[in-house]
Amino acid sequence: MENNNKLIAEFMGIDSFKDSLASLHQGKINVDVDVYEQAQYNTSWDWLMPVISKCLEIGANVPVERIYHSLHTQDISFAYKAVVEFIKNQNN
Repeated sequence: MENNNKLIAEFMGIDSFKDSLASLHQGKINVDVDVYEQAQYNTSWDWLMPVISKCLEIGANVPVERIYHSLHTQDISFAYKAVVEFIKNQNN
């Protein structure tokens, strides 16, 4: 899970990730320590939806059907897996 969270954070831009993490915890954490363990992409729609939006924006070269389907199911674990798969395909 931590590797997938790192993959997503890098896809979104690490500065954006650190800003999200800091604002989520209102600056009460050290964002340089174990930041990927603290990511909530797999449990929070608030974290995952900006990633989904970015995937759909750039999805011209990589199929996004699984992402759309995951949104219809409203299953965050399915959406998380679809996003990770999309990013891995995008990186290849």
